Amino acid sequence: MIIGDKDASAEGSLQGTFNEMATITGFGHLETEQYLTARLDKFGGVEAYNHYAVGWAHAMNTLYQWTKQVAFDDDVWELYDTTKDWSQSNDLAKEMPEKLHELQRLWLIEAVKHNVLPLDDRFAERANPDLAGRPQLTKGNRQILFGGMGRMTEMSIVNYKNKSHAVTAEVVVPSSGAEGVIVAVGGSIGGWSLYAKEGKPKYCYNFYGLNRYTIEGTTKIPAGKHQVRMEFKYDGGGLAKGGTVALYVDGKKAGEGRVEQTEPMVFSADETCDVGNEYGSPVTKHYPTPKKFNGDVNWVEIDIDKDAEDFDHLITPEERFKVAMAQQ
Repeated sequence: MIIGDKDASAEGSLQGTFNEMATITGFGHLETEQYLTARLDKFGGVEAYNHYAVGWAHAMNTLYQWTKQVAFDDDVWELYDTTKDWSQSNDLAKEMPEKLHELQRLWLIEAVKHNVLPLDDRFAERANPDLAGRPQLTKGNRQILFGGMGRMTEMSIVNYKNKSHAVTAEVVVPSSGAEGVIVAVGGSIGGWSLYAKEGKPKYCYNFYGLNRYTIEGTTKIPAGKHQVRMEFKYDGGGLAKGGTVALYVDGKKAGEGRVEQTEPMVFSADETCDVGNEYGSPVTKHYPTPKKFNGDVNWVEIDIDKDAEDFDHLITPEERFKVAMAQQ
């Protein structure tokens, strides 16, 4: 077996990790010894997304030689008779070269048949469909979500990472004032949320649980039907850069701030995108209680790149209808 998903995994690095997504996506260096030591009492708790160190992976895979994820293009082929040697301790490749070549040929035939080639031995990059060059569920630069939609994986929404984007929502605010989540992606270990607190729009970007950048609006969202918009102007110049965030209420600027660094690949393996609520762990510790939006979120539109540039900062019903029809 060249690769599998049933053994103990070595993705926790040599030292283990408090948030395995940081290691998986290439930011394991952020979890220093001091960082991990300060969080010893939180391992296994609700704030952690931890993973054991490589040594434990080897121990749990005894009597096998390796761990999950030890394979993809430069490795030497090995051959085992698993009917007699199920722990793969006796490599027969040199003793039985003809059998090895036969199985290699069969493997290549199946790989071609199922579009496995060329082999991609990258790791973190494969989490981002733009970088991996693989198909994605939602294509294009625009997407509309509707109130009540939730528990949608990150891969089911347009890929806005490492680029400028805008999030616009039409909300109906009660007379008591706006409170709660309008739309959120991810959770406590990484993600972002557009929400209302004490009547004002707020945006929080959670960078691996290490930093939370919060931009607060200066204008309250009035009662009734209104549009709330967040525009993220990406700095550019590569992956995981920061950007300038602007908040708008009905097309008028209501706040501005900075996000110094972003996550380039994926926030989580199981947190989701939710409209009008956040069903998993919280992106921010400063949510109102309850998190659920206290009015209605009619729709949310996500625009990326040039489609995010809307100089009146409003989405007309005609524009929204055009987007909806284009996605049929």
